[in-house]
Order: sequence, then structure tokens, then C-alpha cells
Amino acid sequence: MEADGMTRALARMAAWRLAFTVPLLLAVTLGMFALAKASPFDPVRQYLGDRAVITSPEVMAQIRENWGLDRPVAEQYLTWLGNLVQGDLGDSRSMHRPVIEVIGERLGWTLLAVSCALVLMLVASLAVGALAAWRRDSWLDRLITGTAYANEAAPVFWVALLVIWLFAVRLQWLPPGGLTDPAATTLQPGDVLQHMILPVAVLAFSQSSWLLLFVRESLIATLREDFVLGARARGLRERTVVVRHALRSALLPFITLLGARIPELVTGAILVETVFSWPGVASASVQAALAADFPLLAALTLLATLAVVAGNLLADTAYVIADPRVRVLGVS
Repeated sequence: MEADGMTRALARMAAWRLAFTVPLLLAVTLGMFALAKASPFDPVRQYLGDRAVITSPEVMAQIRENWGLDRPVAEQYLTWLGNLVQGDLGDSRSMHRPVIEVIGERLGWTLLAVSCALVLMLVASLAVGALAAWRRDSWLDRLITGTAYANEAAPVFWVALLVIWLFAVRLQWLPPGGLTDPAATTLQPGDVLQHMILPVAVLAFSQSSWLLLFVRESLIATLREDFVLGARARGLRERTVVVRHALRSALLPFITLLGARIPELVTGAILVETVFSWPGVASASVQAALAADFPLLAALTLLATLAVVAGNLLADTAYVIADPRVRVLGVS
């Protein structure tokens, strides 16, 4: 019965999210076309670069006609939407390749870096936040919270550049960026692992501050609860009280907060991949924006939107599984 109730709750929540996702994606696509229309950048001139000065107006007009830019915006949108439904994302104007190929070869590297950063962020936030709550008002607590507030105020790209200067330039412990060494002819797991340490660490560190501070405040409040005081009265060790009793109860709101951080994780991935020259889809969005490559930029924007929706759905799913009261009350 319990499993059936959980399955129904999860299915109902997934159905509501799916019904919400379709109009959301339509609104995102409409917004993209509106911004592209209002943009002062000419995609044809961006495509030609310096050659735009010597290219005849007739040739430029022919390129616009080939790309369909001479048609009304509504017609362009409906054509693009119809191709999207059929799985045709168009061709990247800056990379001269089908968009689906560009995303296909880069998506795996982004998923690798983001997933590793997410795991590292979770583990570090829980461990360091619990340590700060356990040593509340000590010098260690003040050091941790002060570093967290300073990190939240620091731009991600600034932290990335600082890390490159320290660990790659001064200490020369790790490579400054890229996927492999420039002289490498094949991809070696050890080489890739060494190159991903800095970007993964920066991405995890830059997004962990509020999670860490939330764990600290939530755990401090939980340590005042009666069941925790009862556990201490029974003579349990302080570490057991914190880890097995207080921390478990303090983690439920943490799951929801984690889902709310997914958009910032996507934004942070864009900046980190750009600074570290990591060949993922996040850095490709910057290249597409600079080149006014609308087909690639539109596909990457939709992909980022789906990532945010999927991240929030996973967070809500974990909350339903972790807290039976959500299913009983029908909140999901």
C-alpha cells in the first residue's frame, strides 16, 4: 500500500510537471525569437566576419534568403518549431556542422563535469555545514561561515582565474585548462582526470555556499529539538547524536534548496567551462552568442531549460520519497 501511494504521488507530480513544461518551452522559444528580432547584431555579418566589408549586398541578400531571414518572424518561428518537432535542430553557422552533432559530442563532457561537481558540492556542504554547526561560535565556525559569505559574493569567473593563477601558474600542480595536454594525440583517462580537477572544484565551491550555510542553520535548530536532547540524555556520543539523529532530520528542506540551485549550477557551468576551455555545451553557448549563431543558441537554451526542469523534478521526487507526510497530505 505504501509503495502504491508513493508511485501514484510520483506519477501525479510527473504529469503536472510535464503539463507545465510544454507551455514553458513554448514561452522560452517565443522569447528567444523576440530577442533575436530585437538584437542589433546581424547574423550574416557575424558569419562573414571581416569579409562582410568586401561582400556585395547581393551575396548577403542571398545568404539571408538561404537562411530564411527574409521571411516574417512568425513564419520563421513556425518553420523552426516544425523542424524541432521532427528532430531537426538546423545547422550551426559558427561551427559549420549540424547542431545535433555539436551537442552530441559536447554534452557528455558537460554531464561529466557537472555531475562530479554536484556530488562534490553535496558532500562538502553536508560535511562542512555539519562541522560548523557542531562547533558553533568557535573560531572554526566563524572561519567557515566567513569564507562561505565571501565566496557567495565573489564572481565565479574571478574564483576560476584566481585558482588558475595559484595552482597552475604559481605552484604548477595542475594544468590551467583544456581537456588534455596540447601535445596529446589520444584521450587518456588519467590526463582527462587531471585536467578536470580545477573546473570541477571551482564549480562545486562556487555553488556550495548557501547549501553549507543552510545545513548549518538547520542543524543548529534541530539540535535544540526534544528528540535530540533525549538522545543526549541517554548517553549517546555527540558525533552519533549529530550524524544519526539531528542531521537526518535537518536534510529534508535541504533537498528542496538543492533543486532551487540547479539554475545557478547551469550558469556557473557556462562561466567555468569558458574560463577553463572545457569542451562542453555550456562553453558552446558563449561561442554561439558571440557569433549570433541562433540555431545553436536556441537549441542550447532549450537544453538548459530542460535541465532546470529535470533538476527540480528530481529534487521533488527525492523529497516525496524521503518524507512520507508529503504523500499523505497530497502536497505532491
